[in-house]
Amino acid sequence: QVQLQESGPGLVKPSQTLSLTCSVSGGSITTDYYYWSWIRQPPGKGLEWIGYIAYSGITVYSPSLESRTSISRDTSKNQFTLQLSSVTPEDTAVYYCARVPVGMWYPGDFGSWGQGTQVTVSS
Repeated sequence: QVQLQESGPGLVKPSQTLSLTCSVSGGSITTDYYYWSWIRQPPGKGLEWIGYIAYSGITVYSPSLESRTSISRDTSKNQFTLQLSSVTPEDTAVYYCARVPVGMWYPGDFGSWGQGTQVTVSS
């Protein structure tokens, strides 16, 4: 059974870069036919899709965040990483990594979620 676990700082200062890592066990980010994704939920709001790195290594980002977003992977560690630059308090959210079936935006019944990690942007 695949498991995903987010890690990274819980507090980031405005204008800095948010960096989170997702460690994957029980599956392979290079051979499993999925999108390895980042999704967030700001307080009091719905889920917001950020982007993914596919099993092939191709990356796709939300147009609203694309200029500030980078998703990469370390295949030797079976991890993928989110970097979001020039953060503001509006980037405060619970950030989730997820395994999303190809062709979907969210995990649904056949994908998997990490437990989520709170990131607060504040000076």
